[in-house]
Amino acid sequence: MARSAAGPLPLLTAVPGPEEAQLVAHLEGVPGVAVVRRCADLGELLSASAAGHGRAALVSADLHRLDRDALARLSAAGTAVVGVLPPAALAPVTAGAAAARLAALGVRHQVDAGAPGRDVASAVLAAVAELADAGAGDDPAPGTSAWEGQRTAARGTPCPAAPSGAPAPVPGPVAPLTGAAAAVPRPLTSPDAAPGPVPPGALGRLVAVWGAPGAPGRTSVATNLAAELALLGERVVLVDADTWSSSTAQVLGLLDETAGVAAACRAAAAGTLTPGRLLELAPAVLPGLAVLTGLPRAERWHELGAAALEELWGVCRATAGWTVVDVAHPLEQDEELVLDTAAPRRNAATTTALAAADVVLVVGQADPVGLQRLVRALGDLAEAQPRAAQRRRVVVTRVRASAVGRDPAAQVAEALASYAGVVDAVLVPDDRPACDAALLGGRTLAEAAPGSPARAALAALAGQLAAAAGGAPARPRRRGWARMRA
Repeated sequence: MARSAAGPLPLLTAVPGPEEAQLVAHLEGVPGVAVVRRCADLGELLSASAAGHGRAALVSADLHRLDRDALARLSAAGTAVVGVLPPAALAPVTAGAAAARLAALGVRHQVDAGAPGRDVASAVLAAVAELADAGAGDDPAPGTSAWEGQRTAARGTPCPAAPSGAPAPVPGPVAPLTGAAAAVPRPLTSPDAAPGPVPPGALGRLVAVWGAPGAPGRTSVATNLAAELALLGERVVLVDADTWSSSTAQVLGLLDETAGVAAACRAAAAGTLTPGRLLELAPAVLPGLAVLTGLPRAERWHELGAAALEELWGVCRATAGWTVVDVAHPLEQDEELVLDTAAPRRNAATTTALAAADVVLVVGQADPVGLQRLVRALGDLAEAQPRAAQRRRVVVTRVRASAVGRDPAAQVAEALASYAGVVDAVLVPDDRPACDAALLGGRTLAEAAPGSPARAALAALAGQLAAAAGGAPARPRRRGWARMRA
């Protein structure tokens, strides 16, 4: 809704308690602002904002259900937010806690409930100007969070695709586990296994593993890529953000049905997610690799709000050098067209991860149906997420002669070059016995079949990504995983 610039700036309030009456009284007669609605709760505030009744809102830290998603909805409606603190003279400890909570939620402008009206108006006008500047900036993609610029400054440009035919560093084989060590179940936690925080001032990279519809092997690629990066000495967080059919816990043999990603999003929405808290929610399954498990039931998708997910990606970057996110295929964002109102995004996990990713791995399967779906998926990605499409690498799984004919690698490469313009696809040979053995044991390919050609292709991809990120791969771990099982 268009807002008129004439007249005083319309102001909403949502401040439970006696402080609201004091604020409104102080603002009476102050030029430039006018209180037009005193909201009883967050729902009324969101409705008034969506209807275009206010360009700014005064909210208190103890407003029920105030979180990042609510603040994102206010911002999307063009309503700037100013936090209201209890009078510091009466309750300094409470005022300090309220200021910390608002700051954790991203509310930059705050005023004391007993401040003079002119001071409150100045804070409101500053918040409105800041929101207008943010809307007029060059922030490219919807869903890109505030730490995007920091990431670029700290880590350089997004990870480029490796040149076609360039040699890729491949980690050495992992010693297979035999005897008693192989029979011991993998522990979920280990003091020396959880990835520690990245160095101060640096932010890790995020890889989104997306792909064609169906089951082209997104989860297998994500889990094994994360394991190979950990073998290179990297700290890695693997996030199962597939809101349609998560399966990372089953693939890795985790029996815990707790949805770690949902718990992390709740903490992110409340402004309490830190690297330490993230590692508490993500069990360490291998040295250097922690896993944030997915939703056990698809109908819980609404627990992953877009604003909370954007905050989660930022905390993941601050926690580990690499974050690998397994996401579902659908890209549709038609909720508002169907419901004619602001609504939770069914595919927010996919769209926010793609927008935030340094590298997008587009996974398809090497058969006539799978390749056709892959070509269409590449077109869908370019249309829905053009910036993500510029950072994509194509991974084709189950490359085999029985599905595409003689010399399957050449056949697949020729088809992708002809129909999608892809000349640097990563081709993963079909090794069904090795993949079945890994799935049966809840292991990665590096553990179950270290000599598998499928594992070698994914290890080469991990080496390419690590090299393109600006540093030579570290020496691969050879015995660390066996020590965990002993």
